[in-house]
Amino acid sequence: MTVQNQTFDVKVRLQPTVRQINRSPTKLAPAADPAAKRGRLPRITQVLAMALQFQEMIERGEISRHADLARLGCVSRERISQMMVFTWLAPEIQEEILRLPQMPGGRFPVSEGALRKVARLPMWEDQRAQWQRQF
Repeated sequence: MTVQNQTFDVKVRLQPTVRQINRSPTKLAPAADPAAKRGRLPRITQVLAMALQFQEMIERGEISRHADLARLGCVSRERISQMMVFTWLAPEIQEEILRLPQMPGGRFPVSEGALRKVARLPMWEDQRAQWQRQF
């Protein structure tokens, strides 16, 4: 901003709104994305990977509590607790989930809720049996 003879010259850079930025032209169809053809990792794989990463952060002392994770991730403490239950799964089940193939739309027939029930079983043998029966 500069002052010249009792008048103000203000230079303003106007930017388009978010809606204008995200709007794609309707007459041009976007090219097919090769990643979209392959699909995405199932959601349960992504959640388990994050839970394992969070557990490592806690073990290394980078984070002391689940509340700190919730604050960093901008999610509720309850959601962090839901995710961390997957670290209780038997190692073989965790490995199988982490090796799930990419799927169109990232869907897998295992729901998070059903897997949480398996993870809450205290004995790994029971978890393995339930995993084999359900999935």
